[in-house]
Amino acid sequence: MSLVLYLVRHGQTDCSLHNRMCGAGIDAPLNAAGERMAEALATAFAPLPWRAIYSSPLLRARQTAEPLARKKGLSVEVLDGLKEIAYGTWDGRLEDEVARDEPEAWANWQRDPGSFAPPGGENAHALAARVLPAIATIRARHTDGLVIAFAHKAVIRIVVCALLGIDVGLFRRRVDCKTGAATIVEFRPDGPLLHALNDVSPLPPELREAGGT
Repeated sequence: MSLVLYLVRHGQTDCSLHNRMCGAGIDAPLNAAGERMAEALATAFAPLPWRAIYSSPLLRARQTAEPLARKKGLSVEVLDGLKEIAYGTWDGRLEDEVARDEPEAWANWQRDPGSFAPPGGENAHALAARVLPAIATIRARHTDGLVIAFAHKAVIRIVVCALLGIDVGLFRRRVDCKTGAATIVEFRPDGPLLHALNDVSPLPPELREAGGT
């Protein structure tokens, strides 16, 4: 049996609901809908035989992981490399505000987030350089079985691109990742196989389209 890794985006926060940029510099908690998402994911995933549960160090990811960890009697193992992309001076701001106030920088980042970064933040290649070693750590620790990692939108999109041979600079154009969505990758001898992308079916219908980004 090979390793099957579930990459799950954290539940909804007020930042994600209102399209406010929320990167590594903001430790936003889950809102009420996000807490319901975390409980629903725990209920859906509890029957599976998890080898380990990993999380980004950010609160919203840990809060999403904790209900499943409690149900399974497992600890949440934190990996710093799973932390969300750094938005620098854009952290906490509405996208529309950034586009209005810094049109050139915003246009550059929209066009090529692989080469351009928000002021004081990370571009896609910088994020890949710290996220992929975290994935390698998980793979080194677990050669088979089921493992779940709770992370963030940009992190999961960039991991998918990197594993499938897509330019990570295209992560915003090629891969979607809703709050509470699961992406499933199997690491086979001949390379990674994507089983599911942006799957919100474990959530109840009223939370599958919870709004925001």
